[in-house]
Amino acid sequence: MPKYVIEREVPGAGNLTQEQLQSISQTSCGVLDNMGPKIQWVHSYVTDDKIYCIYNAPNEEMVREHAKQGGFPANSVKRVHAMIDPVTAEQPA
Repeated sequence: MPKYVIEREVPGAGNLTQEQLQSISQTSCGVLDNMGPKIQWVHSYVTDDKIYCIYNAPNEEMVREHAKQGGFPANSVKRVHAMIDPVTAEQPA
């Protein structure tokens, strides 16, 4: 299934309390439950003014529908074509 990176502009995101983050997470999970198993939230990174989310979904439209139903911004939705890390730099033996 395709993987997507969603950029959500959320001013002050880095100052959200644990309770606020829990509430956001519960809202997201509730929407996902209603949408069915074709879309999955993997995890998110909270920065100063943005939240970057990783989702598995069949298409961008489903990711945007999740944002719409949850009342979340989805300022940018980009499909991941590859993942690299330090192991990628190693030459085969």
